[in-house]
Amino acid sequence: MHEELISSVVAELRSKLTGRFLGRIFQTSPVSIAIDFGLKGEFLFAGVDPSSPRLFIIKRRLKDLEKLTMPSQAFAQVLRAKLGDARLIDIQKVPNDRIVRMSFRSDDETQWTLVVQLTGKAANLLLLDETDRVVDALRAPKGEGQTVAEVYKAPPFRQERSHPELTLLSGESPSAVADEYYAEIDARKAWQERAKNLRNRIQQRLKQKRTLVKNLQEDLAAHGDPEAHKRIGDLLLANIETATRRGSSVEIKDYYAEGAPTLTIDVDENSTLQVEAGRRFKQYTKAKRAREEIAERLALLENEIAELEKERERIEETIAKHDEDELNAIDSEATKPATKQPKQAEPARIPGVRHYVSTDGYEILVGRAARDNDNLTFRVARPNDLWLHAADYPGSHVVVRNPSRKEIPQRTMIEAAQLAAKFSQAANDTKVVIHYTHRKFLSKPKGAAPGLVRMSSFKSITVEPKEAVVRVR
Repeated sequence: MHEELISSVVAELRSKLTGRFLGRIFQTSPVSIAIDFGLKGEFLFAGVDPSSPRLFIIKRRLKDLEKLTMPSQAFAQVLRAKLGDARLIDIQKVPNDRIVRMSFRSDDETQWTLVVQLTGKAANLLLLDETDRVVDALRAPKGEGQTVAEVYKAPPFRQERSHPELTLLSGESPSAVADEYYAEIDARKAWQERAKNLRNRIQQRLKQKRTLVKNLQEDLAAHGDPEAHKRIGDLLLANIETATRRGSSVEIKDYYAEGAPTLTIDVDENSTLQVEAGRRFKQYTKAKRAREEIAERLALLENEIAELEKERERIEETIAKHDEDELNAIDSEATKPATKQPKQAEPARIPGVRHYVSTDGYEILVGRAARDNDNLTFRVARPNDLWLHAADYPGSHVVVRNPSRKEIPQRTMIEAAQLAAKFSQAANDTKVVIHYTHRKFLSKPKGAAPGLVRMSSFKSITVEPKEAVVRVR
């Protein structure tokens, strides 16, 4: 507020408030209060935000003001305690400064002064006792004569920034003009703050997605080329009889390249070439699976980033058009709580059965003994559940639950097959053939031993025996 406007407002306050008692105090923000002086629907408003300090009368409905009110801070409580029965006896603007002094007198004739500093960085509300010592302040005081118990001293004078001149028409209330002017400023600031928050929010989400893309690409590179791992594994096996070893290096012929040139590769000097080849094949499997999974995730991220870019364009267009309704809609969408996915029920405990959950979320059940296998296959499993068992070896019956009757993902089928291999007498083999079919294609021969079944239709898959999924204990 410039000095001319402050002078006009003070003259209005003097005529309206002198002789009135201080009533309720409303803390409207950490740096502003509104005081009821008994003027119906009118309140003295004092705000000391350094960027926009102000003092004038506002017209508000009591219930609207109460909605804006936050719990009172210490200063408001001290003000109420000291001035609860005090009458405003005078209000003056300090000459050549943006400071207003409001003088109060209590019933016991104690004098109090409320100082309103509308002075930019030093803006503050301070309560002084009759010796002009600071009793309390709304903002943390800084500088000489501003701290509690010190004799009050005005902050050093600083040339005020240029303010728009507010034209006061004859008979017009300076408080009404100031209130309307600052309401526009506050609305503009609120718009800019909301726009900034939405921009920051979308930028943060984009940054997170792009960081995830970068991490996935690095992870993909770390796994290496799966075909290169497999090629080295095959070459190690092909060169077992002819390879030349020197410590941790081995020289082998590359039969896949023209002229069969010699390759030198690093190996663990304590491992055989067969073991090293097996390690390379595991790297191949791991890298191949990682490449498939990462490629799938990268494709999803690419779509998500494209959608976020569209959302960012929508935000920028809305801000440029100053479309408040559209901004409200965007803000509402952005802050809407995410719909919680229904929590999957924990698998019911079945005696004699191991419980697993596949990467795709399917329940996998693995029988233990022969009678447990019979119970799992012919009493627990449903017609469209997937059933698996090691070919030509005794082992556990494995069932993949399929309540939706949709096609079971290939990854889940492989994970279940690996379990069937792991819990069979072929568990120590490198590769195991697994038969699989739907439960409806199984029958129990009359008089057959526990665990024995007949398959009317089935397919086969070859896998490595392992527990590659989460076990539910």
